[in-house]
Amino acid sequence: MIDITLLSIFIPTFLFVSATPGMCMTLAMTLGMSIGVRRTLWMMWGELLGVATVAILSILGVAKIMLDYPEIFYLFKYVGGAYLCYLGIQLWLTKHTFSIHSSDSNQPHLTKQKLAIQGFVSAIANPKGWAFIISLLPPFINTDLPLAPQLSILVSIILISEFGFMMLYATGGKTLGRILQQGDKLAWLNRISGALMCGVGLWLALG
Repeated sequence: MIDITLLSIFIPTFLFVSATPGMCMTLAMTLGMSIGVRRTLWMMWGELLGVATVAILSILGVAKIMLDYPEIFYLFKYVGGAYLCYLGIQLWLTKHTFSIHSSDSNQPHLTKQKLAIQGFVSAIANPKGWAFIISLLPPFINTDLPLAPQLSILVSIILISEFGFMMLYATGGKTLGRILQQGDKLAWLNRISGALMCGVGLWLALG
């Protein structure tokens, strides 16, 4: 079904990669700080769907077409980066704090659908993510064994690892958000969240 030796090497390798601060982890921390872990889960579902899409397409060879036509990446990068910057500016300018228990009606620009789109776009619009998965996954595929079971196991490990560390980053952001929601620090919560969101957008567009 899968090469156990390769799997034993793959697991710690990807755990280390997931733990490293990156664009999606920064986004999880930022949203955890501004809207709480519970609502950040919607962004995580979108990001996990994007990561799974990248992993599967990388193995199936579609990624080669994407790399041969980088303008496709540029389109996703610029549109996704501009969208995140737009949300960051709105966070910066908002007059009220984003409480962890705020309802969707109080945050019309951060609906469940838009949060999921943020995560998905951040995952599929990152050329470095594509390049990394393209270089990482193939060596762990045993050509003597069926592809489907191996791919399903490897992708499952990737998604579990990504989800676990995004939860850690979002929880850390939530803790920081609670500290900033005290006293005269309310205004700084939106400003820091907005600045970080814009930073992620610029990272996506220019990285």
